[in-house]
Amino acid sequence: MASEELLRTLGNKYSAEILDATDEPRSAQELSDELEIPIATCYRRIDELTEHNLLELHDNILSDDRRRIKVYRRNVEAVRVEFDDDLSVTIEERSEVTNTLDEAWRTLSEG
Repeated sequence: MASEELLRTLGNKYSAEILDATDEPRSAQELSDELEIPIATCYRRIDELTEHNLLELHDNILSDDRRRIKVYRRNVEAVRVEFDDDLSVTIEERSEVTNTLDEAWRTLSEG
């Protein structure tokens, strides 16, 4: 992935806020309400972040009114941008240990 393209996606309004808020799984509606983002814009940013593998579809849960709701979680722990000789964007992905611990905690808290 080109560093410029990734930086452009990260620089879009609300992208950083969505990534920050998705340390725990959140639906588009939760993100829209919590961050005060118009829902259509929220879906566009989710699509862009998912396309760049910064955000993932974490689960498809059943709501109280028995509708399927997609919840998203970020795939990254850190993003580093360097302007040495060339522009460089480095992504630190979530570790498998973090993912496993998050999943175990979610399972315990649901029970």
